[in-house]
Parts: sequence; C-alpha cells; structure tokens
Amino acid sequence: MKGFPVTKRLVIFDCDGVLVDSETLSSQVMREMAGAAGLDFSSEQALEFIRGRKVAEWVGQLEARLGRALPASFIPQFRSRSADLFATELRPVPHVRQVVENLGLPFCTASSAPREKILNTLSLTGLLPYFQDRIYSAYEVGAWKPDPGLFLHAAADLGVPAAHCAVVEDSLVGVRAGLAAGMSVFAYAPQESGTAADLKAEGAIAFDSMKELPRLLDGWNTWNPAVRATQ
Repeated sequence: MKGFPVTKRLVIFDCDGVLVDSETLSSQVMREMAGAAGLDFSSEQALEFIRGRKVAEWVGQLEARLGRALPASFIPQFRSRSADLFATELRPVPHVRQVVENLGLPFCTASSAPREKILNTLSLTGLLPYFQDRIYSAYEVGAWKPDPGLFLHAAADLGVPAAHCAVVEDSLVGVRAGLAAGMSVFAYAPQESGTAADLKAEGAIAFDSMKELPRLLDGWNTWNPAVRATQ
C-alpha cells in the first residue's frame, strides 16, 4: 500500500475529459461508426452518450437501438480508430498541467478506461510523469462508475479515508460514484459542454475552468469537517 499520513488528503482525478481532452475525439469515432451501422447522432448527442461510461455498456445500448448485435470487431475497431486519432489530435485539458504541477496535495487518477488506454493518453499529453504508480483502472478493480468501488479502491490503496478524498469528474456517472463513496466531488463543466446544471443537481461543485480548481481545493481543505476532526 502506497500510503500517506492519515491527516493527508487525496485528490482523485478522472482521466478522460478531466486530464486529457479525449472524449470529444472518442465521440467523433463513435458517431462515425454508429452512423455506418445505421444510427445517427449529433456531435453533442454522441459525446453525452459515451461520457464517463464503460465502452461495453454504451455498445450494448447501440445494439438495443439497432435491434441486432454489432460485429465482434466493433469495440476493437473503436479503440484502434480512437488511438489513431489520439496520436495526432489529443491534447491535455486546458490548464490541467499547471494544476497538477503545483498541487500541494497527493493525487492520483481513477478511470473507467483500460490501463493501456490511460497510459497511452497520459503519455501522449505529457502528463504520465505526474501519475506513474498512482493510476487505477476500473478494468483491474472490476467496478465501473457509478459504482463507488474504483474510487474506494484508490483511496484504500493510498491509505487515505474516503472522507478525506476529493474527486474531480466531468460525468454524471463519475459524480454519482464519488458521492456514493462518501467523497467530496468537483465537477469540471466547461461552458460549451452544457453539463453544469445537471452535475450541480447531483450534488457536485461545478466549475468551468481548471484555473478555478486550485482555489476550490484550497477551500475544501479548510471546510472539510471530516478532515478537521482528525487534526
């Protein structure tokens, strides 16, 4: 167990859409492949359809809409085409590098993606050195958001009580997982996403620029009663 002193806090970042701007690219691939299968999505609908979700789950919903199974090659092709697009187009979320470079709190990433994808996207965007051995994949834990198991596993592995953790998410399922884990949740909702109202309604503290996150986390350090009680 890679533990921190019990009075330490932990910030748990989602990866796709929070650290790396990958979901827009992935939704583009999904939209093209779904269209070829006979289902039409707008760009906005495609992004909302896949945001924060396990690939097999939304593929199952595509099949339900089609009334037939998709080829067994659909998911591997989706991952391959997404990876090709990432190689040339993927960028870190604006200002997130400055956040992790200067964050005075322990942090990790916990994602619904396979570890291979997490490593690839963090490497492509230059963020991998900041996380290294603090990467958690739902595929290795066997728990996908909104199940809180992934976040609880990350906290336990790093020796930090759930009440001392803050989750940074961008999806409804991620927000629900963080709250179900008993953690504070900050929801990244850039203005163009149109997600702020829904994420706030779930109980998250929404913000629209990563420039705001350090201030919010500083405030969380101060007002988190579960943390203050141990100090």
